[in-house]
Amino acid sequence: MSFPVNAVRADFPVLQREVNGLPLAYLDSAASAQKPNPVIDAEAEFFRHGYAAVHRGIHTLSAEATQRMENVRVQAAAFLHARLPEELVFVRGTTEGINLVANSWGNRQVRAGDNIIISAMEHHANIVPWQMLCERVGAELRVIPLNQDGTLQLDVLPTLLDERSRLLAITQVSNVLGTENPVAEIIALAHQHGAKVLVDGAQAVMHHPVDVQALDCDFYVFSGHKLYGPTGIGVLYAKEAILQDMPPWEGGGSMIATVSLIEGTTYAKAPWRFEAGTPNTGGIIGLGAAIEYVNKLGLEAIGEYEQTLMHYALNALAEVPDLTLYGPTQRQGVIAFNLGKHHAYDVGSFLDNYGIAVRTGHHCAMPLMAFYNVPAMCRASLVMYNTEEEVDRLVAGLKRIHQLLG
Repeated sequence: MSFPVNAVRADFPVLQREVNGLPLAYLDSAASAQKPNPVIDAEAEFFRHGYAAVHRGIHTLSAEATQRMENVRVQAAAFLHARLPEELVFVRGTTEGINLVANSWGNRQVRAGDNIIISAMEHHANIVPWQMLCERVGAELRVIPLNQDGTLQLDVLPTLLDERSRLLAITQVSNVLGTENPVAEIIALAHQHGAKVLVDGAQAVMHHPVDVQALDCDFYVFSGHKLYGPTGIGVLYAKEAILQDMPPWEGGGSMIATVSLIEGTTYAKAPWRFEAGTPNTGGIIGLGAAIEYVNKLGLEAIGEYEQTLMHYALNALAEVPDLTLYGPTQRQGVIAFNLGKHHAYDVGSFLDNYGIAVRTGHHCAMPLMAFYNVPAMCRASLVMYNTEEEVDRLVAGLKRIHQLLG
C-alpha cells in the first residue's frame, strides 16, 4: 500500500499557501516541522473550552486539565517504549532537557578529573551545556572525531572511554548530515566503562520508532515542534532510579512537597520535582495530538516513504552541476549542500524567490562547519509531507541559480 502523501498534505494548512506567487515547497522541517489540523485543533479546543491551571485545583476544569496533561505523559511514555510514565519530564524542548541533566545529574555526579564524551557532529545544545559543566567542576570534554563522509570515527571511542568517563552524550541523527549513529552499540560500549549515556533524539523520533528500553540509554530527549507538535514543549526521559536520585534544578511552585521558612523545603517525587511553575499545558495537549497523528499513520510507513523520497532526491541532486553534498549516502531526513563558491545565504535567497524554503547557516553546528572548512551550508529537509515534485523544483531551482551565477 502506497503512503497517502496527498491526504497527509491536506492536513497541513500552510502547505496550501503560495510564496512569491508559487506553491510553497517547505523543506525546512528539521528546523521546525509544520503542524497538522489535529494538532492545531487540539490546542485551540483546550484554550477555548478546557483551559485551567493544572494540579491542586478541585474545580472541574482544573481536574480535567491535570488529567489530560498526565494522559499525555502516559502517551509519550508509550511512544518511547519507556517502562513508566514517571520516567518522563515535560521540558521546553531538547535544549532544556539537556541542560536539566547537566545541571542536576551533572552537578552531583561529575567531579574534577572526570570526563564527558561528545561527538564532533553535535548540535550546540549537546555541546555547550557539557562545556559549561566541565568548566564548573574541572572535568575534561572529549570528542569523537568525524570521517570525511560524515560518519563518526567509532574506532577511536574505546580510547576515549576510561574509569573516569561519567557521561557520553550523542545525537541519534545529525541535524546537518542526516547521519544515523549506531547508538545501541555506543551505549553498550559506554556502559562497559560505567558511563551513563544521553541520546539527543530531536532529529530521530519523527522518522522511525524509538525504544529507550531496547537502546538501554540512561537519558533521551526530543522536542515536540520537530514532531509536528507545538513549540515550547519537549520530553526528557531518564531511567527511574537515576531520575529519582537527581536533585531539582529549578525551584518554584508544583515541584515541592512542603515549604517552611523555618524548616526549609522538601521536594516532590520525580518527574514533578523537575516541572517547576505553570507548565505549557496547551503545548502538552498539542504534543499528545502530534503523537497520535504519527501513530495513526505508522512510523514504519512514514520511514519507508521518507527513505524512498531521500533516495530519489540524492539521485536527482547528483545532476546539479558544481553541487557539493555533505554526509553519508544512507541518511535520515536532511541533505546539506553548497553550490559552487556561492554563499549558502545567497543560494537560499534565490530558492525563496522560487517558493522553496530551505535552511541556511551553520545550523547550530559550528564545529561541523569548521571540519568541512565552510562558513555555512544549505540544508533541505525531507519528511512525510514532502513530494518528488518538490524535489524536482529544488533541483530545477539549483540548476537555474548555477546558470545565472555560474
